[in-house]
Amino acid sequence: MKFYVASSFQNKEQVRYVCKKLKDRGFIHTYDWTINERVSTLEELTFIGEKEKNAVMEAEIVIVLLPAGKGSHIEFGIALGQDKKIYLFSPNDEVNNVETTSTFYHLPQVEKCTGTIDELIEVVCSKSNLSVN
Repeated sequence: MKFYVASSFQNKEQVRYVCKKLKDRGFIHTYDWTINERVSTLEELTFIGEKEKNAVMEAEIVIVLLPAGKGSHIEFGIALGQDKKIYLFSPNDEVNNVETTSTFYHLPQVEKCTGTIDELIEVVCSKSNLSVN
């Protein structure tokens, strides 16, 4: 199963961890944006943006790790528009706080996951019928 992980640059180590664990279980990662450093030109932004957009569109599932920035939310929107399964992870229950949540977090194709990263990985694997080690 092909996957993409969106999050903010500050969470890149968590993203790398999730990607490694899922690849170890047979998932296929469509693009590793964590290899990129901070960019300084519009051309670099365009190149990376194309890679990320294509990776989201190629993925069968998209995982969003909160807190996430504006780029992650655009990727979230692309995934919604493509009717992809989305796993929205938050270490706490902030996604269910009516005062601060987004309406889009509560659509049927979005599965909200709270707890630990390892619990998220377990949910993704079990829902994808791939082994959890």
